[in-house]
Amino acid sequence: MHGARRRFLAAGGALALSACAGLPGAGGDASGHAEVAGTRLWYEAAGTGDPVVLLHAFTLDARMWDAQFEALARTHRVIRYDARGFGRSAVPRPGEAYAHHEDLAALLDRLGAPRVHLVGHGMGGRFALDFAVSYPGRARGLILADTVVAGWPWSRPFLEAYAPVVAAGRRGDVAAARRAWLAHPVFAPAREQAVAMARIERMVADYSGWHFVNEDPARAVSPPTLGQLAKLAVPALVLVGERDLADFRQMADRAARDLRARQVVIRKAGHHTPLEAPGEVNAAIAGFLAGA
Repeated sequence: MHGARRRFLAAGGALALSACAGLPGAGGDASGHAEVAGTRLWYEAAGTGDPVVLLHAFTLDARMWDAQFEALARTHRVIRYDARGFGRSAVPRPGEAYAHHEDLAALLDRLGAPRVHLVGHGMGGRFALDFAVSYPGRARGLILADTVVAGWPWSRPFLEAYAPVVAAGRRGDVAAARRAWLAHPVFAPAREQAVAMARIERMVADYSGWHFVNEDPARAVSPPTLGQLAKLAVPALVLVGERDLADFRQMADRAARDLRARQVVIRKAGHHTPLEAPGEVNAAIAGFLAGA
C-alpha cells in the first residue's frame, strides 16, 4: 500500500524549436519545443490578450484541451504544453531533481507571460496550485477542474484500485500498466461516452509510461500546498464532476473552502469534465475570465 501511495503521488538555456515552430514574446501563434529548466517541453500558443495556461491531467497531454484551446484563443492568448514526462515533452532524467511548477515558470518566462490565468485538470490543477503558492503574484486567477492538491491523503479505496498499475509498473510491463490504469474507476463515467473515451485512450496509448516504471525525482512543494491554500489571495473557480470519485469531490470542497472560491458541480460528469462536458466547462471558464 505504501508503494502504491508513493508511486501515485510521484506521478503526481538555448531554445530548440521544431521545424515549424516559432517562439512568441507578448503574443502570436506558435508551437514546438522549448528548452527550459534543463528539459525540453512541447508547447502551443494562440490568440492575443490576457494569457491563459492549460495544464493537463496525469497520463494525458495537451490534446485534452482541444475544445477549450480553440474557444479561448478567440478572446485570450492561450498556452498549453505537455508536462515533463508526458506527451511530446522529454521524460525526466533518473535521479535528477526537478519541479513541475518550476518548469511552468521557466516556460512562461520564455514565452513572455509573467502573470497568467491557470486552468488545471487533475494533476494539472496540482501544478497550478503549486505554482500559485511558490510564485506569489504570478497567478492572476485559478480554474481548477477535478483537481489534485499536493499533500492530500489518498483514500484506501483509491489506492487499492491503483495497486494493479503499480504492480505492472514494477514488472516493467507498460502495456499492462496502461490497461490497469484505464480500468481504474476514475474512468468509469467517461467510458459511457464513446468520443471522450476514445480521446482518452489515444492519449494514454501515446503516453510513454515513464511514471509507471520509474521513481519520479520531482520535488514537492514544502510545506505541502494543501496546508497553504488559505493564504492564497487569488480569484479562483473550482469545477468538479457530479460523479467524480470521492477523493476528488473532497479535494474540490477543500479547495473551494480554503480559496474562498465558487464551486460548480458539472451534472452527470465524472472525473474528466473538460472531455465529458466541454460545453459546460467552456461556459464556466468564459464566465470566470469575463469577471476577472
